[in-house]
Amino acid sequence: MSEQTFDLIVIGGGPGGYVAAIRAAQLGIKTACVEREHLGGICLNWGCIPTKALLRSAEVYHLLHHLDEYGLSADNIAFDAAKVVKRSRNVSKQLSSGVAHLLKKNKVTVIDGAAKLMGNGKVSVTLTKGGDETLAAPHIILATGARARELPGLEADGDKIWSYKEAMVPDSIPVSLLVVGSGAIGMEFASFYADMGAEVTVVEVVDRILPVEDEEIAKFVHKAFEKRGIKIITSAKVASLDKSGKGVSATIESDKDSETLAVDKVIMAVGITGNVEDIGLDNTKVTVDRGHIVIDEWCQTGEPGVYAIGDVAGPPWLAHKAMHEAVMCVEKIAGKGHPHPMNTLNIPGCTYCRPQVASVGLTETKAKEQGFEVKVGRFPFMGNGKAIAMGEAEGLIKTVFDAKTGELLGAHMVGSEVTELIQGYTIAKTMETTEAELMGTVFPHPTLSEMMHEAVLDAYGQTLHF
Repeated sequence: MSEQTFDLIVIGGGPGGYVAAIRAAQLGIKTACVEREHLGGICLNWGCIPTKALLRSAEVYHLLHHLDEYGLSADNIAFDAAKVVKRSRNVSKQLSSGVAHLLKKNKVTVIDGAAKLMGNGKVSVTLTKGGDETLAAPHIILATGARARELPGLEADGDKIWSYKEAMVPDSIPVSLLVVGSGAIGMEFASFYADMGAEVTVVEVVDRILPVEDEEIAKFVHKAFEKRGIKIITSAKVASLDKSGKGVSATIESDKDSETLAVDKVIMAVGITGNVEDIGLDNTKVTVDRGHIVIDEWCQTGEPGVYAIGDVAGPPWLAHKAMHEAVMCVEKIAGKGHPHPMNTLNIPGCTYCRPQVASVGLTETKAKEQGFEVKVGRFPFMGNGKAIAMGEAEGLIKTVFDAKTGELLGAHMVGSEVTELIQGYTIAKTMETTEAELMGTVFPHPTLSEMMHEAVLDAYGQTLHF
């Protein structure tokens, strides 16, 4: 068995892993990146990117049915499910090839295979092409990602009960569909399939959809989804799934009653769990808690020289969080740059359903629970000229400030393109901006971003256009 020596070994080539490898190479660190399946990880191949391609197709299809509102017309509006899926897969393929190019450009050694920690800075790799190899390095970053969490008795079978993978490559659009879970993944699939003509029901075990979002925003989305014909059942659980018939018979239980729902397909979207198995953690002092690796503020695990980033290291389970951790961790290892510990309150979250949802920082409820006296501002899309001109006048922007200091504690949005707008508030939070700087900033007209200004003004009783 041959042995190669590096300064850093990155296990996993997803958003966290490949970014860590690239940044390390930029800093002159001899780096190897081991990937067992596909560069770009779940995000690029089976998550963030392909779902956005699907949702774009659904958005265009939806708009085609409203052409008359724009003074336009078209005949024989239809879709080809196979072509919709093919476009999504091609987008992922293009970007995965791009990651391979970037790693090669930065002279990162990419090794195809499954890696396992051996202790004392050694890693064994079962090569995809056959055979084994041993790698050695003083620093090892675990970026193994996560997979869909399964509930006992409700496991995906790839046929009638889908995980996110099957939901991304349907042979056809089912007539009826049950989505279990109303987080970002569940809501995006519910939105896509509803726009493509499926009869969709969403079941959520807690008392509202989008549990991590601001309650006011979640209520807005709830109403918007119901207006689209999507049925939402909260404070309920799927007790069983019977696949003996042509479709699936789901038993849905709540504290009040029980009902049976017959659907063609079921999508399970009940969270994720870290890929901590079969990577040699038992050979180390790495601690695992509830399916995720425990780390300190610098992503260091309990094993000296071993770090963990991204989904395997716990929430929030977001690609951009993994990328940021990657750079911070590598710069800390290298002793270069000016890394700062991750502040999760400055990480934006985005859900690309229709209407879109985006947020950063504390919700109004969380801010009050933490003892803040708050000032809250709101501005509706219907008061914005650009939104009306776009035909997208349904939405809301909300800001939460510390009444004593003016600090922006949180911002929450629902409506067209809010996943692009949220970064303005994210920068403001990172810079510890107060209402004074935001109120004194000039926002271009006519843009959706003007609503961000107005939502700040409203918190201090100075809104101009509503």
